[in-house]
Amino acid sequence: MTSRWVFGLVFLVCAGLLGVAFYMEHVMGLEPCLLCWLQRFGFMGAGLVSLFAFLQGPTGVGVRIYGGLLAVTAGVGLGIAGRQLWLQSLPADQVPACGPSVDYMLEVLPFFDVLATALKGTGDCAEVVWRFLGLSIPGWTAVFFTGLVLVGLVLLFRRPTPPASIAG
Repeated sequence: MTSRWVFGLVFLVCAGLLGVAFYMEHVMGLEPCLLCWLQRFGFMGAGLVSLFAFLQGPTGVGVRIYGGLLAVTAGVGLGIAGRQLWLQSLPADQVPACGPSVDYMLEVLPFFDVLATALKGTGDCAEVVWRFLGLSIPGWTAVFFTGLVLVGLVLLFRRPTPPASIAG
């Protein structure tokens, strides 16, 4: 499989995961917390990097650059998912207080204050509202971000294959 199609597959995975997130929000009624929103942005970033790489069809150094960008965007998402998993593992008496909704904070606070609050996490982020096969939502996002980081690192560090010679 060429790197172009790997990037295309990564884009489809990210788009599918975002579709699941919006389904959980709008159909299942699960309200995303601040860290959930940041994880969505992580999938959006990884998806956009992959879409651009798929459309451009890079070779050589271009594959490495896009692979590195994929690893970085997915790595940031993995860190955010890890933060939420840590909050979910805290004893009840150590969980931070719940905060206002994302919409409200974006209306009344400067963007960087909202971002700082989001990275700290709130009590909303520590609540486990859904599980599948024993993993919460940030557990599953951590699994997918880990896979994306690994794909990005493979693309970044693999040896380029020489172009096929044309016999004539």
